[in-house]
Amino acid sequence: MPQEHDLRRQNGILGGICGGLGAFFGLNPWWFRLLFLILLVPGGLPGLLPYVLLWIVIPHR
Repeated sequence: MPQEHDLRRQNGILGGICGGLGAFFGLNPWWFRLLFLILLVPGGLPGLLPYVLLWIVIPHR
């Protein structure tokens, strides 16, 4: 039986959001960290708000 992939926060650098997204999508968490960093550049809110929302919504492992 195939293993179900749940979106869960994992132990990571800050909150585990990027690690959880990386595991869920099968990508290196570094890509998600880079995406959030790029979104932080235009003033912070475009990168910080989605990160905080995901941190609240996604359950911890």
